[in-house]
Amino acid sequence: MLSYRHAFHAGNHADVLKHFVLVQLLRHFNQKDKPYWVVDTHAGAGLYDLQSVYASKNAEFSGGIGRLWERKNLPAPLADYVDQVRHFNPDGRLRNYPGSPALALSLMREADRLRLFELHSTDARVLADTLGRAFPGREKHYALRQADGFAELKSVLPPPPRRGFTLMDPAYEDKRDYLRALAAVKEGLARFATGTFALWYPQVQRGDSRQLPEKLKKLPASWLHVSLTVQAPSEDGFGMHGSGLFILNPPWTLASTLKDCLPLLTEALAQDDQARHQLELQETAPAPTRPKKNSA
Repeated sequence: MLSYRHAFHAGNHADVLKHFVLVQLLRHFNQKDKPYWVVDTHAGAGLYDLQSVYASKNAEFSGGIGRLWERKNLPAPLADYVDQVRHFNPDGRLRNYPGSPALALSLMREADRLRLFELHSTDARVLADTLGRAFPGREKHYALRQADGFAELKSVLPPPPRRGFTLMDPAYEDKRDYLRALAAVKEGLARFATGTFALWYPQVQRGDSRQLPEKLKKLPASWLHVSLTVQAPSEDGFGMHGSGLFILNPPWTLASTLKDCLPLLTEALAQDDQARHQLELQETAPAPTRPKKNSA
């Protein structure tokens, strides 16, 4: 379904949606003086060379960040996201795309901390080297482990400042990832009920993808669900036609920001006339389901 190595997909439409929201989450947490932690369960390689063999094979970035790169009419939140990408392209040419660890470290403050997990051994080594070169002197601000982020989530929650958010974006190549993602969010909320959890998922033609958001809606937390479909599903049933983010305990301002930006983002990233977006919000936690009494 999807390549395990994210370099093939760096900067595509799914990255744009995910990282645009990530920047907004970081901006929100920076509004208060109290420090926070960011936990990234599937950190990847950190920074991607868009001219590499991997990224240039299908050049997916041309249908993602490439479509926003030269636009002048972006709303301020979208322009902010593009500006963060520009930071890693100082000559003005789109050559590099930052992953979530690089974006997070760029915006986090002196007292904030980043906890990273990456299971793939090569990507974990590349990530360590990338962060060391891109953020010299910032080593105390992050910790990286080559490990299964779902399994290790319990080791970092709740964070010491009792403030922070967790980003989860597994590859979903293994269909068990859908069940593991749901279980990880449940455990995360049990350990850190006031924490924010952002789970990315692909829009693909399988029931697990469609059912995941519906299952997440039943968890005991307020939530925001945003999805961006860029094209009609393929006739052969393969490939990704969009993606979504399900955010539990979201910042209260995020929904209005997305409402303002999604129409332009959908228009900019559309690959056919079936492109569309969806935004759902529940501001209070669902009431617990009470067991039915026997009528006998």
